[in-house]
Amino acid sequence: MESTRLPVAIIGAGPVGLAAAAHLLARGITPLILEAGPEAGASIEEWAHVKMFSPWQFNVDKEAVKLLLANGWTPPPDNEYPTGRELLDRFVRPLADLEQIKRHLQLNTHVLAATRVGQDVLKTQCRSAAPFLLRVAGPAGEQDVLASAVIDASGTYLTPNWMGAHGIPALGEIEHAAHISYGIPEVLGRARNRYANKRVLVVGGGHSAFNALQDLVRLTQEAPQTKVLWAIRGNSLERILGGGANDQLEERGKLGLKIRQLLNDGVIELFKNVAIDQVAGNGQGLVVKVGDQILPPVDEIIVATGFRPDLSLLSELRISLDPATQSAVLLAPMIDPNEHSCGTVRPHGAIELAHPEEGMFIVGMKSYGRAPTFLLMTGYEQVRSVVAALAGDWDAAKRVELVLPETGICNSDFNEADDRLEASASQKSCCGTGGGDF
Repeated sequence: MESTRLPVAIIGAGPVGLAAAAHLLARGITPLILEAGPEAGASIEEWAHVKMFSPWQFNVDKEAVKLLLANGWTPPPDNEYPTGRELLDRFVRPLADLEQIKRHLQLNTHVLAATRVGQDVLKTQCRSAAPFLLRVAGPAGEQDVLASAVIDASGTYLTPNWMGAHGIPALGEIEHAAHISYGIPEVLGRARNRYANKRVLVVGGGHSAFNALQDLVRLTQEAPQTKVLWAIRGNSLERILGGGANDQLEERGKLGLKIRQLLNDGVIELFKNVAIDQVAGNGQGLVVKVGDQILPPVDEIIVATGFRPDLSLLSELRISLDPATQSAVLLAPMIDPNEHSCGTVRPHGAIELAHPEEGMFIVGMKSYGRAPTFLLMTGYEQVRSVVAALAGDWDAAKRVELVLPETGICNSDFNEADDRLEASASQKSCCGTGGGDF
């Protein structure tokens, strides 16, 4: 691809989107980075207080590092574990502020839709020859921009899964939204007053839930009337607590061990087999209903049941998604929790991420659809391969340049049926990005 061609549009200026820009620049291709937020990495602000369980060496992209080092950047220590705030302050925003990147970055710019010039999704003739057209809403109002290719790295953090067991809101979930939060609220910081000395139910079986649980337990030391309840959809804890000491990401293993210890200490009240039908108020608080079972009343609910992709902006492009995971068809068997039990996903790139729409790729956390266990370094490998493919370098695109750390879960002794049930119920966190990075 020649640098004189239309730019490659990147949707999202999180770490993966910015890494894609760095790889494009390294190959002489012009990026156009479209970020809905007021700053790069805006979604990370929502979990900036959370400590990641992968160290710095796994949280920076090699091509981006080259750009930063050439501009006097001081790299953080490889083996330290950053918070989301540190990821922003020490990597994402310094990268976005580089002149090479900044001149191609448009902030406060929402991508409303992506299509092809003169082509709706039905039209086939001459389709691949037509440029991509992105309708955007920014400071100057709505406008159309053209691109030679599209890399969607917009993530999923703004579209959390519902609490309800059926994939739609539980009865009463929207009605009681004022007392329900999603993701990982800053329990020990700006949200402290909301949860201090309250009865709090955490719903979910992955690392987002773990972080919320441990923060709530810490809060009990300052606000002793705080009560911590936890609801999981499955029956076995072995899968969701992870591989412990066998996990090659030490902090990820420690997090599961920490939750196990808190359960043993009796400071978390656990409810299993909770497939939520309804949430209702009964005068004593909110009660979650599971068939004929009713959980104890609580004041607040934290829903940590993962995230889902917003695919609406791609509706006029020919994307081929697995019906279960909502990920690319070739990627799905590698990440589907109904089939894939060990938690470690093989590195993959342009071939697995390809869609019938030539030149269009979904990368980063959004590429996993509704599946868990995304790691930030997986996204970096994805964009390295995708950019190589866009540049016509298929040898590099097919080459694997990443070895992922094992979760250690497959060394555990547990029932396979429970494993798959828990895996389906577990969720990912985020890091542009959970079971992933924190």
